[in-house]
Amino acid sequence: MTAAARPFKVLGIQQIAIGGLDKMRLQKLWVDMLGLEVTGTFKSERENVDEDICSMGSGPFKVEVDLMQPLDPDKKPAVHATPLNHVGLWIDDLPKAVEWLTAQGVRFAPGGIRQGAAGFDICFLHPKANDEFPIAGEGVLIEMVQAPPEVVKAFSALASATR
Repeated sequence: MTAAARPFKVLGIQQIAIGGLDKMRLQKLWVDMLGLEVTGTFKSERENVDEDICSMGSGPFKVEVDLMQPLDPDKKPAVHATPLNHVGLWIDDLPKAVEWLTAQGVRFAPGGIRQGAAGFDICFLHPKANDEFPIAGEGVLIEMVQAPPEVVKAFSALASATR
């Protein structure tokens, strides 16, 4: 299928998520040394995570950096098992993206579209393909994030200015 037939756009990087057994060690580098700002926290038993939500950049081009540690290192999901836990991508129309990608054979992780820690609708592309869905993240968990209108507008303006 051609790019013109794709009913959505990947606008840019929304976030990266970094996991470790001790988020204070992660803070030492990302906050104390590199100067990222802690803008919030998120804790979830279901997701087995205690995270600090940090940011770099500003406005619609701000990138979230989540510093995550497991609530219980022996439980799943193991947010610390892969230090670069996942990459989040801004998507202009998440429901259309999920529908189209599923029809193309892309495998999604369980849970469907739901609200994420930062308040945006999200879903995850599974890191591993299977027989039913032969396309996946090839070892990388990819979060798709519904971009709010101001982010869609800013990326559209940027694309227009660079043509």
